[in-house]
Amino acid sequence: MRALIFLYVFLTYICPKRGKMKKIHIILLVFIAIAIAVLLSFMGDITTYDTVTSAKEKPGKFVHLIAKVEQNSMKYDPVNNPNYLSFTAVDSLGNSIKVVYHDTKPVDIEKSERLVLKGTVEGDTFECRSILLKCPSKYKDDMNAAKKELGTAANYETK
Repeated sequence: MRALIFLYVFLTYICPKRGKMKKIHIILLVFIAIAIAVLLSFMGDITTYDTVTSAKEKPGKFVHLIAKVEQNSMKYDPVNNPNYLSFTAVDSLGNSIKVVYHDTKPVDIEKSERLVLKGTVEGDTFECRSILLKCPSKYKDDMNAAKKELGTAANYETK
């Protein structure tokens, strides 16, 4: 807001007639205001990924964690409480935290290579609001098969 007031005052002093602005100055002022608004809106969308340690240092603040589910740590009972899922998440540095998710269990969470967990740290638990699954690449097996085929084709041509 201060920038807009500054621009208004600056543009009024540039004008040949004091107190009257030309149309080009008004258009320029509106354009600059729109540019500032667009930049500020993009600033809110910038997100960074945290480790478990850095997330624990920001209790109550909304963070994004990239982690894996620790084997045999998942607790989900769809009969008694279908909207409660808890598990232990391990980040790439080996640090772990208990995750509590108050929604239905995402399909194929066990098969996922990585998870993006969005939520807040409350005490020793991560209160997760949403889970984004990073599924294994379907091309890994295709690449191994292609290498085998290339190897057999190369052997066939040399014979």
